[in-house]
Amino acid sequence: MRHNKKRGMKLGTDAAHTKAMKKSLVRALFENDRIKTIDVRAKAIRPNVDKIITWAKRGDIHSRRLAIAALGDKDLVREIFEKAAQGMWADRQGGYTRIMKLGPRKGDGAEMVLMELVTEPVTPKAKPAAKVTKVEEPAPAEAPVEEPAAEEAPAEEPAEAPAE
Repeated sequence: MRHNKKRGMKLGTDAAHTKAMKKSLVRALFENDRIKTIDVRAKAIRPNVDKIITWAKRGDIHSRRLAIAALGDKDLVREIFEKAAQGMWADRQGGYTRIMKLGPRKGDGAEMVLMELVTEPVTPKAKPAAKVTKVEEPAPAEAPVEEPAAEEAPAEEPAEAPAE
């Protein structure tokens, strides 16, 4: 039982270095729209990116100040908020990033990924048509066709009930 468990991944460094590394990766992602990094780092910064885009969609001054504190660059925050105001992520409820695996790195075998911002509009899933149960109508009254009795197999006798 670990009572002192901290939230988030440590990524092999101390807390200050992890925080600086995440801030740098998030800033690079917003500047370049895609970055190449290792898998665990991409998964670690995904919540930070989603949070900043959510602030940008909200668009108020408090959200802008939170984003400036998280990124440390006023001009970059202004660009992000302008993109959000133009409706870049207006129809998207989340999932602002895409992670594509590239394979292991040659030196140490770390799983490399390409992380990018999703800019395509959301295409809503086609709702399946309502299930219509087909009601079978009774067949028109015709004379039933009788088969010869010779083809019938003898009825099997029921198994004996077990004695109690």
